[in-house]
Amino acid sequence: MSQALIPQDILICCSHDKPLTASPCSHQNSTYSYQNYQVSSITAPGNGDGLSTYIKMWADTQRELDTMLQREREEFLQPQEDREKVMKMLATAYVQYLEIFQKLEEAHDHLIHQQKRAAVRQVLDGVMGRILEIKKEMVALENSECHSMDGILMELQRVPEDIEIPIPKYFIKENLGILQDREKYLHEILLNAGLLEQEPVTAMTLEEGIKVIQVAERARQGRARAAFMKRIYLEEKRQSKKEEQETGKSPDDAATCIQKVWRGHRQRKKTEKLREEEMIFLGMSLPPDLEAMSSLQKENVLQCEVQEREDFSFRHELRRTEGPHIKETLQDQITQCFLECRHITGRFPDYPPEKTGGSKAIFIEKHPEQVLEELAAKKAEAERKEKEKNGKKDKETVKKPSEKKPPKVGKQVVDESWKMGPSNFLLMLEEGSSQYQVFWENRDNRLDFLQDHDPELIKGEEREEVEEEIRVQVDEVMQQKLLRVKQAVDGETGPQGKAGKDKGEKTPGKKKIPELERDLTPDRTIESLYQELAEEGLLIQVKNVNLSDYIGYYDCLRSILRETGAQPMPSIPEVRQLVALYGILPLGSQTVHENAPLVKSLLLAGPAGVGKKMLVHAICTETGANLFNLTPSSTGKYPGRDGLIMMLHMILKVNFKRLAKVLPLFLRALKPKDRVLLVGTSSRPFDANLGPFCKVYQKIILIPKPDYLTRFALWKHYILQRGGALTRLVNLNCLAQVSDGFTQGHVVDVVHAVLTELRLLQMARKPLRTAEFVTSLARHEPVYKEEEETFQAWYAKTPLGKAWSTAQAAKEEEKEKGKKGKGKGKK
Repeated sequence: MSQALIPQDILICCSHDKPLTASPCSHQNSTYSYQNYQVSSITAPGNGDGLSTYIKMWADTQRELDTMLQREREEFLQPQEDREKVMKMLATAYVQYLEIFQKLEEAHDHLIHQQKRAAVRQVLDGVMGRILEIKKEMVALENSECHSMDGILMELQRVPEDIEIPIPKYFIKENLGILQDREKYLHEILLNAGLLEQEPVTAMTLEEGIKVIQVAERARQGRARAAFMKRIYLEEKRQSKKEEQETGKSPDDAATCIQKVWRGHRQRKKTEKLREEEMIFLGMSLPPDLEAMSSLQKENVLQCEVQEREDFSFRHELRRTEGPHIKETLQDQITQCFLECRHITGRFPDYPPEKTGGSKAIFIEKHPEQVLEELAAKKAEAERKEKEKNGKKDKETVKKPSEKKPPKVGKQVVDESWKMGPSNFLLMLEEGSSQYQVFWENRDNRLDFLQDHDPELIKGEEREEVEEEIRVQVDEVMQQKLLRVKQAVDGETGPQGKAGKDKGEKTPGKKKIPELERDLTPDRTIESLYQELAEEGLLIQVKNVNLSDYIGYYDCLRSILRETGAQPMPSIPEVRQLVALYGILPLGSQTVHENAPLVKSLLLAGPAGVGKKMLVHAICTETGANLFNLTPSSTGKYPGRDGLIMMLHMILKVNFKRLAKVLPLFLRALKPKDRVLLVGTSSRPFDANLGPFCKVYQKIILIPKPDYLTRFALWKHYILQRGGALTRLVNLNCLAQVSDGFTQGHVVDVVHAVLTELRLLQMARKPLRTAEFVTSLARHEPVYKEEEETFQAWYAKTPLGKAWSTAQAAKEEEKEKGKKGKGKGKK
């Protein structure tokens, strides 16, 4: 197994509850979860139809994005005093960017043209990053992860489902083969280590054995009879041919036979041609001369290889045709620049070193005369500052010793106005917009009938690489040439003011490398570390669940509670959004992870059974990440601090008390380029020391128990999924009502306990009844109100919870002041 089979995006699950154990995938019908990943089928476009829908969608979405960028320039760059107005502005932009995100993702998924996909991909990543930046501003403004969006949705005529976070399909599609191979490799490791339970082999009953023998015997008899009938047919055919040869035929009969065969052949060809012309006219197939290139799915498989070959051929052609001209132009420009510098300064300049860009630095810099003007201005400014400094010193010497500085009057004015922070993605979005306007907006898409690459666009991209390659070669030649000219003309033997090193360059001292950044296993291969982590139970197999499988609906009562000043708790759809924003999008896109507000750690807290570990597996499924388990049972296999350091090092190269001192070091060692996310799950976070706990986890998501609508949907979904039949005897409304206080895990356990294999067989003559589920549900312990209040009280002590309470107290104080002011005015 090569290193390419082990992607570097990692999700680390640090559970503070019952440990996750290595278990087989939840899907039993398929061996590997990613092998059944459905790639959307794409049909060939016909006469400008087909994919034109998605090209039009891309065009419309690009115009919407341009409008949003213009709005950001006008509104977001201006300081705002009214916080409510700012929040409305941010929430509106958040919803509109989400709509753009959904359309771009759909267009990117269905477009085939690779250069178009690359253009859409750049804008798609930029929109994802911008959404995360706006979300950060909203959280900082309201001191809460949950926001009241009802008014914005009504104003924009949207429904809550419109702000669901879509998961880009390219997260998995682009690495599908690698993920399948990796999962197969992990499955073999776990199977050989005895960590996977093989399907038990049960003995057949007598009736089952008889049925198997009967099927085999009937098949044998069928094959024997078919062979016997074939022999009879061949014998009859030989006999008829023999009779024809004996009797013979007249010339008229032979001519008629030939005419029948020929006319039939000619008519079949004519009919086939008419059918092909009709299909081409309807746009359902390609012309015959292009039929060999009509298999778009095959083109999808080979398009990367084709693009690489085309890129290489274009690069080779550019190097052959334009290389000499580029080389000559660069040499002339560098020579001219050096001559002008010597004419102005009296000496040839030193050649810029390669670490500063080489000759590229020369072309970036200004004209030599402008450089001299700037140097003169800087020198004059330095002399002026020196004079001012000397004048101040003279005044200080004249000043009496008893004189003191006048005391400061009043306090510094604090600017409380809001202004949008700097963005790492607006420039990316503007570049994508300008690229679309230049290359794609007015393009005739009929030229892309075969979804082939545009040679001119490829040449434009490859020309930069060719110029850079030639520039490096020219720098080597021109540097030696400059040294010879300087020695011959000015008598200089080397760079002036340098003695082997650049001026001002210091010898770097030995930098202490942290323990987690040292290579503690230099003689180990990635495969051996991967295997050890899997065998020790640290690397576990991901269950094939999607984020959309976490069922839940919006709770309208939460917005009412929010108006009373209560701490806002997320609903289940909001939990899905937060997991997607902080977990899935950054892990799935390297660009987003490197430039968006970095979230290194995430805590999922809530009562037992609300689906915390399911969300962890959903993050891995949607992004293709490796899942490492840091529960006490697994980390206990690496005793001591050195053992923990080695374990975390192994995780990076491919119980909380023990990790409390090491995990902050681990998180500090993570860089934006490392697509690693630490996810903790806990059903009793209030038992931990809150200070270290909040230092480790940047984001805390409190997961609630399901509300009425969600419980109704859960009962229906899991009963049907298990194979049960819903009749009038099963009252889902009653089940949703009596299960108040119970979690998703309770519902799943009850459905599995009731719908056994025997009960499913009896269902035809004995339909399901509501009482069966109620009786089984009564054996479980619900989540009581006191436990919910404990979670809410604990969350109120977290940094974000404290900030919310402080903000609410400030608002109440302002209201009281306002009331008192009105009372005094009336008097």
